[in-house]
Amino acid sequence: MLSFGPEIPFVHELGFTLHKMENGESELHFTPRPEHLNSFGITHGGASMTLMDVTMAVAARSVDFDLGVVTIEMKTSFMQAANGPLVGKGVLLHRTGTMAFTEGRIYDAQGRLCVHATGTFKYMKRRPAAEGGLQALPTD
Repeated sequence: MLSFGPEIPFVHELGFTLHKMENGESELHFTPRPEHLNSFGITHGGASMTLMDVTMAVAARSVDFDLGVVTIEMKTSFMQAANGPLVGKGVLLHRTGTMAFTEGRIYDAQGRLCVHATGTFKYMKRRPAAEGGLQALPTD
């Protein structure tokens, strides 16, 4: 399993694991727990959107590990229920000096496409934090 780099507490809490981060592509795995389900017993749309957001952000970062990204825009389409273990796959479609344009997909254990998303991210330099960690520079 690979490292996301700087600690992302929300990603850690959800239990996402990173399996690919290279050449503009990413792959994350997510096994939803009961607290990640909606009232129909399927993965909550918010958990799916978070998986898409992180998957696309990782694809954007895969070409420059030193930069962070912040989400500027995201569009998500839910095509069918996302049950069981899920795989998020992301691709960097285009990059400028400061922006990344990405696409992501979530597949279920049977390989069915459940969720599709596009996202725009802004690249951010990181600066050392007082406690020794890293933090993003202001976005403006």
